Amino acid sequence: MHIQKKIRVALWAASALVGVGLGVGALGPTFPTQVQAQAIPKSLEEGGTDADLRARKNQWTVGVAGGLLSGSNMIFADELAQVLDDGENLRILPIVTYGAASNLDDLLYLRGVDVAVTSSDVFEYFRTQRKTVNLESRINYIIRLPTSEMHVLARNEINSLADLRGKKVNFGPAGSASSLTGAIVFQRAGVQVEPTLFDNPSALQKLKSGEIAALIRVINKPIDFFAKIPANSGLHLVPIPFTKAYEDLYALGEFTSQEYPTLVAPGQVADTIAVPAVLAVFNWQKNTDRYRKVQRFVEAFFTKFEQFQQPPRHPKWRDVNLAATVPGWTRWSVAEEMLQRLRQANGVNNAQQATAAAEFAAFLQEKGVNNVQPSADQREALFREFVQWQQARQRVSRQR
Repeated sequence: MHIQKKIRVALWAASALVGVGLGVGALGPTFPTQVQAQAIPKSLEEGGTDADLRARKNQWTVGVAGGLLSGSNMIFADELAQVLDDGENLRILPIVTYGAASNLDDLLYLRGVDVAVTSSDVFEYFRTQRKTVNLESRINYIIRLPTSEMHVLARNEINSLADLRGKKVNFGPAGSASSLTGAIVFQRAGVQVEPTLFDNPSALQKLKSGEIAALIRVINKPIDFFAKIPANSGLHLVPIPFTKAYEDLYALGEFTSQEYPTLVAPGQVADTIAVPAVLAVFNWQKNTDRYRKVQRFVEAFFTKFEQFQQPPRHPKWRDVNLAATVPGWTRWSVAEEMLQRLRQANGVNNAQQATAAAEFAAFLQEKGVNNVQPSADQREALFREFVQWQQARQRVSRQR
């Protein structure tokens, strides 16, 4: 019986391979002689020589250095692709990297990277400490992104940064935003610690076991990594008072009990440092291939910006002010041009709205209904009359 079963299985598998039903009942199901093909993307259907395919794939592809896969910066990079991708006309390639600190290195030196999400203090570090040659002319910014908050998670007996002096503190993976920002903040606070560079999940386990005294993440709040820490874990977010030592690079941030109910006492607020993030761009020479790629990327971004502020996109997009500046940085020329166009368009729209409102008021005055509150049906009829009234005035104006 065992041998017969093997024979039946073998015959059934053979029938599947040739796509023909055996129709013998006990040997297995009958297979259709023809499989209905599903539609596939046009880009996969199109062929050509290797040279043609390579040229099409690379012609309008823009590489965006995002950050760690678990970080909010990578979400921004991914959503840039979701909104702006336009087939072969524009392809955004989000790149998982070591983090915001190393992204500036990638933007400067890594092939295929045109745009990067980084932090404003990273730029200052490269300028003053790394002394990168001609940094201001080589790296520009497109927009200022929302700030990221510095989270310092420690056991309840740690009440300040000073309490961590001489202890092991995890600054996140090398190249992450926290690996640089954390070092700057502790240095300016005058607190010397023993740094470690574990990945964040491992660091949390080591914190719980007492192997390290605290872990640091610089990321948009709130984040599940902290929000899902259970109550009575013995952990909390250490406050960082905002002093003059930080005001040149950072902004004031805070954590509330609503955002992190298990890490901040009810009704309390924990102050912290907030780090401005930047969508940075390499300042390619005008009219080169790389310049044209990023030019198309920036034009599409400004044109479709409203889509980023709508669900299901990250809610932090709603905090982005396209006109916000970044001290010490220069906005890329194409981004500045697009910003000016938007300002002009808004001015035209405002003027058009004001003109339309004035014309409608004049129309109502002629009708003698400017002090009457019309019903919905009356408003609909009035609007149709108003359009006809406008057209009549325009005809008279053209005849003059």
